[in-house]
Amino acid sequence: MTLDLTVSGTLILPEGPLENAWLGIRDGKIVAIGTGIAPDAAERFDSGKDLIIPGVIDGQTHATSYGGLAGIRSTTRSAVAGGITTIVDMPYDNPAPLNTLARLDDKVAAIREHAHANVALYGTIMPGQSTADIEPLIENGVVAFKISTFESSPTRFPRIASEQILATFDALAETAIPLGVHNEDQEIVRAHIAAARAAGRDGIAAHSESRPPAAELAATAQFLELGAAAHAHAHIVHLTTARGFQLVDHYLADGFRATGELCVHYLWFDPDRDGAELGARMKVNPPIRPGQIDALWEEIEAGRVAFVSSDHSSWPIDNKLTPSIFDAGAGVPGLETLLPAFYTAAAGRGLDAAAITVEQLCERPAKFFGLWPEKGALRIGADADLAILSHERQIWDSSKAHDELNWSPFDGREFTVTVARTYLGGRLAWNGRDVVNAPGSGQYVRRGQFHWFE
Repeated sequence: MTLDLTVSGTLILPEGPLENAWLGIRDGKIVAIGTGIAPDAAERFDSGKDLIIPGVIDGQTHATSYGGLAGIRSTTRSAVAGGITTIVDMPYDNPAPLNTLARLDDKVAAIREHAHANVALYGTIMPGQSTADIEPLIENGVVAFKISTFESSPTRFPRIASEQILATFDALAETAIPLGVHNEDQEIVRAHIAAARAAGRDGIAAHSESRPPAAELAATAQFLELGAAAHAHAHIVHLTTARGFQLVDHYLADGFRATGELCVHYLWFDPDRDGAELGARMKVNPPIRPGQIDALWEEIEAGRVAFVSSDHSSWPIDNKLTPSIFDAGAGVPGLETLLPAFYTAAAGRGLDAAAITVEQLCERPAKFFGLWPEKGALRIGADADLAILSHERQIWDSSKAHDELNWSPFDGREFTVTVARTYLGGRLAWNGRDVVNAPGSGQYVRRGQFHWFE
């Protein structure tokens, strides 16, 4: 067998770790797995005892919310530096959301021009838009749809009314496509923000209180019930409390298609502990809530979290430097910290960090978005998308990030692992120091046939 590449180290396989092992790669696919001395190949790389895992699939990114479609370049450059080989990008693009076939074509063209990593895409609908526009987007490969119950912008991030949410669920009911939601009740949030402003409260603690769990859970419950009524797949893209995941689980137990997602910053930060230091640098929506980290890890261990994502936002730091927390932009960069932060936190809790990292960051998102079995696992026949993790500790310094943002709430935090290499389709993309593949190396990834609920 003629191989293009062998990569040796400790393989984290679906059945468990395999030490002193190797992968054989040809034409961008894994074609052989073995132990001992790797066979001859055009190129060989021995990582020693480093961990070799599938390339991470980041199931929630916002690549173009600030820089337009060209923002795909810096976002995916940062992705491969973080061991992420596929991003799943949200549809709220600048200047217009991805809600039509023409806009999908424009974004696919931008991927082909700019992407260093593979890109899968969410679609959306706008207020009053016909559900007839949904099917062409599905036929052309979008992996999911997303809407919001809270309006951040009437043109780019609008609120979708309940009757249109139900109609959208009806249109998706016979498909495997999930409908995701930004889950906050607009009336509750706006009333609480107005009250906080009137009281002169404008710090990070006021942010969480102004968007209380009741606003998140009320929107979540209504959305799940609408999905259940249509027998469609209802997905909550970010839950911040254990109760939210348990609510989703009740619908699942009743036989409905329901899932909930968690973002890594909810597992690391607490406004009571970190708010004075970070301020608006840790502002996200829904908010990071005090005292939730342990409970959220328990939800992961109980199997109630569909997968963990970064919710990477491409906002520059200037967007955070406002006198009031309510005027600061929501969202944080996260592509180069998702993998080491999750692994480090899991290891710190005494968990099998390698196994749970592959499960939550690779296998589960691959299955959720219909990219399995080509992606998400080291197995014969899978795409040769790989990340190599060394046990070299690092102090995160966002000034060295590759996202053109160069700020992060993780600055100064210690991670127990470092992304040493990233391969995309069997080709080196990140060598531990530099991104070495070219823009356009990444591909537009269409949804395949795998169904999360089969």
